[in-house]
Amino acid sequence: MKIYNKIEDVRGGFSNTCVTIGNFDGVHLGHQQLFGEVARRAQLRKGQSVAVTFDPHPLQVLRPDGIKLISNCEQKLELVEMAGIDAMLVIPFTKEFATTTAEYFVDEILLNRLGMKELVVGYDYAFGKNRAGNITFLKQQGKAKGFEVTVVDAYYLEETLVSSTQIRKLLAEGDMVAARRLLGRSYQIRGEVQLGKQRGGKEIGFPTANLKFAEEDLVPRLGVYVSQVICDGKCYGGIINIGRNPTFGEHALVAETHIFDFNQDIYGKPIKVNLLKFLRSERKFEGVKELAAQISKDVVEAQRILSQQSKELTISCGDKFNQ
Repeated sequence: MKIYNKIEDVRGGFSNTCVTIGNFDGVHLGHQQLFGEVARRAQLRKGQSVAVTFDPHPLQVLRPDGIKLISNCEQKLELVEMAGIDAMLVIPFTKEFATTTAEYFVDEILLNRLGMKELVVGYDYAFGKNRAGNITFLKQQGKAKGFEVTVVDAYYLEETLVSSTQIRKLLAEGDMVAARRLLGRSYQIRGEVQLGKQRGGKEIGFPTANLKFAEEDLVPRLGVYVSQVICDGKCYGGIINIGRNPTFGEHALVAETHIFDFNQDIYGKPIKVNLLKFLRSERKFEGVKELAAQISKDVVEAQRILSQQSKELTISCGDKFNQ
């Protein structure tokens, strides 16, 4: 997939393009329906499929409290490529860009830059200054300027609307099983392993690989989860604690992963951690001995769950997104 990181990078080369626009946070099953339709229609036209998105997310710029992201831009690009899209334009979103009118966006970006012949959007999408670029506006523009507009209906899974808002709610509740159904994959956090307090192995007996959350990252319900850890292309079982270490009187938010059957030095290395199932809330223990005893129980339960789902998890670790 060809990636353009600003509008000026697009200098022709497009013809008969089928375009979609959106934030695509999480690239969930609803988004995947949209991408599938774009790719299919581009193929029928013997043209190219193009997705247009924004970084940072517009609400991070326009709203004081911002928005927490299910997937960062790196993850989003990986997932969109897996959906079969030919090219992606990532527009840097600023307060200045927010003043762009919907008509200018259609004329200069979609038509002139991308050579759009058809636009595919979700049922509730709107863009441009004051969100004037709604479905009605787009259909009027299409009729006047010679491009087709296709609207993809809302996608439901077992009577549940698949949406980024619903997935954020499930993650806040720690319901990773339900979130996985709507995402089409496990919720994943990733990053470089940080040097922590190093008490996991020395004091508690369970060494951990520590990750820090970025300010814009969505932090799921605090507590302990069964996890799947991908490091150097290999997949391991584990447990992860997301919290603030109340037993040790700390306050910084960290994600500490104990990886099963693993003893490598991976400080500074990138890892990916799939959160599979919530085990328990984080709580303060009387001391190290009580904490270690509880972690031992967590490990046993996590290994039981991983064993039950071994076939499914082996397949999921083979996915391109997890390699």
